[in-house]
Order: sequence, then C-alpha cells, then structure tokens
Amino acid sequence: MSSPASRPVPPAAASQLNLRGAVDLSSLKQRTAPPAGQPAAAPPAGQPAAAPPSATAPGAPDTGGQPLRVEVTEANFQQLVELSAQVPVVFGLWASYSPASGELLNVLEDIINSYGGRLVLGAADIDAFPQLAQAFQVQAVPTAVAVVKGQPVPLFQGGADEQQVRSLLDELLKVAAANGVTGSLGAGAAPAEAEPAPLPPLHQAAYDAIEAGDFAAAAAAYRQALLEMPADAEAKAGLAQVELMDRLQSLTGPDGEALRQLAADQPDNLDAQLGVADLDIAGGHIEDALGRIVGFIGRNFGPERETARVRLLELFEVVGPSDERVAKARQGLARVLF
Repeated sequence: MSSPASRPVPPAAASQLNLRGAVDLSSLKQRTAPPAGQPAAAPPAGQPAAAPPSATAPGAPDTGGQPLRVEVTEANFQQLVELSAQVPVVFGLWASYSPASGELLNVLEDIINSYGGRLVLGAADIDAFPQLAQAFQVQAVPTAVAVVKGQPVPLFQGGADEQQVRSLLDELLKVAAANGVTGSLGAGAAPAEAEPAPLPPLHQAAYDAIEAGDFAAAAAAYRQALLEMPADAEAKAGLAQVELMDRLQSLTGPDGEALRQLAADQPDNLDAQLGVADLDIAGGHIEDALGRIVGFIGRNFGPERETARVRLLELFEVVGPSDERVAKARQGLARVLF
C-alpha cells in the first residue's frame, strides 16, 4: 500500500454518512484470535520497518483508569465496537512498512488526548489484523475510520495535518451527539452536549430499521415521509443513503476487486461503473465516484445515460448538495448534457 495525499472527509460528508456506512463489521465479530506466535507480514523489500507506535503517553487526562489508546486485536475488536455506543472510537490503521503511518498515529493520539475522554483511539496494525483493513476497505496507510454506535464513518486516508484532523473530530462529535452518543471516559472529561431533539416519527422508524439492518423498511419509511412532505430534504438524503447501503451490503472484498477490474476493462458497462462509484463513495473517494459517472454520461446515450444521471443525482444527496465536489460534478454534468 502507498501513502497518497490526504483525502479527508469534510464535515458535510461526514455528517451525511454518519451511522450509514456501507462497511460490514459483523464478519469480524466471530473471528477467533490467530495462533500464538504467528508472525506479522514483512515490509516490502527495500523499505525499513517502522517501530510500533508509542503506547499512551504519560500525562494523559484522567479517564477513570480507562486508556484513550488501545492496541486493536481480533480479541478486543468487538469490545471497542461496543464502546462506540458510549464514545466514538477512532481506528487508526498503520503498517510496519510505512514509518510515516506510525508517526501520524502518534500525532493522532496526542490530538485525541486533548478531547478529555470524549474520543478513544484504536491503533490497528494491518499486518497483524489484515481482516480489519479489508472490512474498512483500506487502500493506503495511514487511514483513520471512526465507529459510532457500531457504524463506520470514514475520516481520512493518507496524510492529514492537525487542523484537518481537529476539524474532522469536532464534526465527528457533533455527528455522535446527534445520534445519542455523548458519553466520556473519566470524571474530568468535558461535559456532554445537550440531548438532541427527537426525530420525526417516520425518520425514527427509518433509523430504527437501519439499526436493525432492514434497509428495505428504512427506505419505505423515507418514501412515506417524502409522500407526506416532498420538500423533506433529510428524508430525500436518507433514502439515497439507505439505497446505497442496500446495494453494498452483500458486496465482499473480492467482489469489489472483481468489480473494479470489470469497470476498468469495460468503461461503458453501466452496472460496473455504477457499482465502483458506490464503492468509492463508501470509501470517501467522492470526486472519483462522481467523475466516473459524469464520464459515463458523456460517452453514452439512450436509457443507460438517463439511468446514470438519476444515480448521480442520488449520490449528490448522499454526499450533500452543498459539498463543493457536488457543485463541481454538477458543472461537469451540465457540460456533457448540453
């Protein structure tokens, strides 16, 4: 894996994708720990191995005896997912072949410590726990993915400076509070934000269905909300999101790789192009996803072009209509249509 330039998820995208991530973590819950003494993967030839990132630094805030940094293993992964119902857990994925990833993880730890117990860092060596990298669809290290109430929220992939990280974590806490995750570790932690207002009944029904993994029921609730109030922007966005989740829920890692290869070999295969766009949206590669569909529309005509256009508009709702990348894609769409 390489370490490309940062691809942080902006606040608008993070809030749109909260608790609606398409990554399925359930497959990791039943895994047993690897045999004792199993070696980690060696770094690629010619690259120095990175030292393991440091343990929690001395002087960290009082968290009632609970560490703010945990080394993630198959044995404790499910405990961290369960902890995400109390405080957001930020998984920082690093690898021994990328010294920069370990260094950035230590910086991330310092930043998370400054939040006074409202966040927890899970440091994950993908050499030792490759299944986690597959589940999070990691393409490079370092990568940071938050989990809130058991659902992933992509943060960034590659490098990120302190200002970017703090902006993302601030937005993450807002997302968590909006979904009832307002806890903290330790008596000295900052006070939790006020409880959010209750959701409208149909929105609550959709949310409950999402939590239960029943995306069809969630979509039905959102459609009913739109019938009752066509201008309901939240219902429109929610419908687009659950439809995305439904399309991706059965897609495994190998399926995704095969789909990407098919899309590369057949650029005018509608299903392949739309499928890869879904994967890119879920992985936080917004510009790649939207640009892929705009390019398809520019090359094709007839019913397939209209199908692609409708899907593009749905993905605009997933990302957020005010996102600057959506504005750019709208301009591109206008050029190829007119």
